[in-house]
Amino acid sequence: MKIVPIISILFFIGFISCKNDKAATETVQEPEVASKTPVKIGYATDTVSLDQSITLNATAAYLLKSDIKANTTGYITQVNIKLADQVGRGQTLFMLQTKEARALGNTINKLDKSFRFSGTSSVQSPSSGYVDMLNHQIGDYVQDGEVLASVTDQSSFGFVMNVPYEYNQLVNLGNRLDVLLPDNRILSGYVAKIMPNVDPVSQTEKVLVKVNNGGKIPENLIAKIALTKDRKSGIAVPKSSVLTDDVQSEFWVMKLINDTTAVKTIIEKGLENDKWVELKSNNISLKDRLLTSGNFGLSDTASVKIEK
Repeated sequence: MKIVPIISILFFIGFISCKNDKAATETVQEPEVASKTPVKIGYATDTVSLDQSITLNATAAYLLKSDIKANTTGYITQVNIKLADQVGRGQTLFMLQTKEARALGNTINKLDKSFRFSGTSSVQSPSSGYVDMLNHQIGDYVQDGEVLASVTDQSSFGFVMNVPYEYNQLVNLGNRLDVLLPDNRILSGYVAKIMPNVDPVSQTEKVLVKVNNGGKIPENLIAKIALTKDRKSGIAVPKSSVLTDDVQSEFWVMKLINDTTAVKTIIEKGLENDKWVELKSNNISLKDRLLTSGNFGLSDTASVKIEK
């Protein structure tokens, strides 16, 4: 009978099929490779000094202006200035001639030309500065004491800032201050005067800051002056390395413990500027490598790759 060989053949075919199915279902389990975040590193420093300061506006002003007045009644025969001219103390600005002197002078000159009578008087500047106002021109008839022009007193120039009274201990006569102009020039200045009164509404007192070698600065220009409240030195970390939570209740840095692993390190920060943050806690050393780029959103013990 041929039944036995047929059964054997079927059994053999089934065995081979099951073996192939089992081999097909088996997958090779490759080891997972953790992705590494590319980062850049920086170091703490102990060579910077951090300031806590407030910045106030200061307005350029001439506290004194001198009125140039006619010293007699008569006609203006000469004007030696124009608006915005710079003049010096004692410089002749106007020439005046009285009505009587003009008539008498012409008569005398007709009788004796060698006499050369003019009857004119000069008006001089009482201070050095700029011509701020000019009211008359040649030929005008003016009264004795009438204002002909106005000259700013260069010696009274400075920047006036309104300092809240709670910061009055930050300004003292002679204090050196930097004045930042809108064109980014920084002028060296000092506290020249502190007004002995306080504005009843704003509770501020006026402080005059004079500058050295400021050049031609227009009146009413608004500059900025920083008053230092506190100054600290010690260990500081790069500002880009400091991370915080949504409510800024906790601060930390990511510190490398080896070339590929960064751990979360809680810190206590103090003063800061645009580049550095003062470190109040003592858990960071000058040799520690801190992540300054690629650190945002990293978890504790993150795998990283240092970029050159």
